[in-house]
Amino acid sequence: MKIKDGFLVKKIVDDYLVVPTGDNIVDFAVAVSLNESGAFLWEQLKSDRTKEDLVRALMAEYEAVDNATAEKDVVEFISLLKSHGFLSE
Repeated sequence: MKIKDGFLVKKIVDDYLVVPTGDNIVDFAVAVSLNESGAFLWEQLKSDRTKEDLVRALMAEYEAVDNATAEKDVVEFISLLKSHGFLSE
Protein backbone atom coordinates (compact mmCIF):
# COMPACT_ATOMS: atom_id res chain seq x y z
CA MET A 1 0.00 0.00 0.00
CA LYS A 2 1.08 3.58 -0.49
CA ILE A 3 -0.22 7.14 -0.36
CA LYS A 4 -2.35 8.09 -3.37
CA ASP A 5 -1.13 10.88 -5.60
CA GLY A 6 -2.70 14.24 -4.86
CA PHE A 7 -1.99 14.49 -1.13
CA LEU A 8 0.99 15.74 0.83
CA VAL A 9 1.85 16.61 4.41
CA LYS A 10 2.92 20.11 5.42
CA LYS A 11 4.45 20.98 8.78
CA ILE A 12 2.92 24.12 10.23
CA VAL A 13 4.60 25.08 13.50
CA ASP A 14 4.28 21.81 15.49
CA ASP A 15 1.43 20.30 13.48
CA TYR A 16 1.48 18.13 10.37
CA LEU A 17 -1.51 18.69 8.10
CA VAL A 18 -2.59 16.58 5.13
CA VAL A 19 -3.04 18.93 2.18
CA PRO A 20 -4.83 17.97 -1.04
CA THR A 21 -3.43 18.97 -4.41
CA GLY A 22 -4.90 19.13 -7.90
CA ASP A 23 -8.40 17.71 -8.34
CA ASN A 24 -8.47 16.48 -4.73
CA ILE A 25 -8.90 20.04 -3.45
CA VAL A 26 -12.55 20.08 -4.54
CA ASP A 27 -13.43 16.82 -2.74
CA PHE A 28 -11.49 17.51 0.46
CA ALA A 29 -13.95 18.41 3.21
CA VAL A 30 -12.06 17.74 6.46
CA ALA A 31 -8.61 18.82 7.58
CA VAL A 32 -6.53 15.91 8.85
CA SER A 33 -3.79 16.54 11.38
CA LEU A 34 -1.01 14.04 12.09
CA ASN A 35 1.33 13.72 15.03
CA GLU A 36 5.08 13.23 14.57
CA SER A 37 4.88 9.45 14.27
CA GLY A 38 1.97 9.77 11.83
CA ALA A 39 4.04 12.12 9.68
CA PHE A 40 6.91 9.61 9.83
CA LEU A 41 4.62 6.78 8.69
CA TRP A 42 3.20 9.01 5.93
CA GLU A 43 6.75 9.48 4.61
CA GLN A 44 7.26 5.71 4.66
CA LEU A 45 4.08 5.27 2.62
CA LYS A 46 5.36 7.41 -0.24
CA SER A 47 6.74 4.07 -1.44
CA ASP A 48 4.86 0.78 -1.47
CA ARG A 49 5.00 -0.71 2.05
CA THR A 50 3.36 -3.55 3.95
CA LYS A 51 1.98 -3.29 7.46
CA GLU A 52 4.98 -5.27 8.66
CA ASP A 53 7.36 -2.81 6.94
CA LEU A 54 5.68 0.05 8.78
CA VAL A 55 5.86 -1.72 12.16
CA ARG A 56 9.59 -2.36 11.71
CA ALA A 57 10.22 1.22 10.57
CA LEU A 58 8.31 2.65 13.53
CA MET A 59 10.25 0.49 16.00
CA ALA A 60 13.56 1.48 14.40
CA GLU A 61 12.70 5.20 14.49
CA TYR A 62 11.28 5.18 18.02
CA GLU A 63 13.41 2.74 20.02
CA ALA A 64 11.15 2.88 23.09
CA VAL A 65 8.20 1.47 21.10
CA ASP A 66 7.64 -2.27 21.49
CA ASN A 67 6.24 -4.55 18.78
CA ALA A 68 2.69 -4.72 20.19
CA THR A 69 2.41 -0.93 20.51
CA ALA A 70 3.91 -0.34 17.06
CA GLU A 71 1.52 -2.84 15.46
CA LYS A 72 -1.51 -1.28 17.20
CA ASP A 73 -0.44 2.22 16.15
CA VAL A 74 0.18 1.17 12.54
CA VAL A 75 -3.20 -0.58 12.28
CA GLU A 76 -4.96 2.53 13.64
CA PHE A 77 -3.00 4.80 11.29
CA ILE A 78 -3.80 2.65 8.24
CA SER A 79 -7.47 2.69 9.24
CA LEU A 80 -7.41 6.50 9.49
CA LEU A 81 -5.79 6.83 6.06
CA LYS A 82 -8.24 4.39 4.47
CA SER A 83 -11.24 6.19 5.99
CA HIS A 84 -10.13 9.42 4.28
CA GLY A 85 -9.26 7.74 0.98
CA PHE A 86 -5.52 8.50 1.18
CA LEU A 87 -4.25 4.96 0.49
CA SER A 88 -3.97 2.85 -2.62
CA GLU A 89 -3.59 -0.89 -2.12
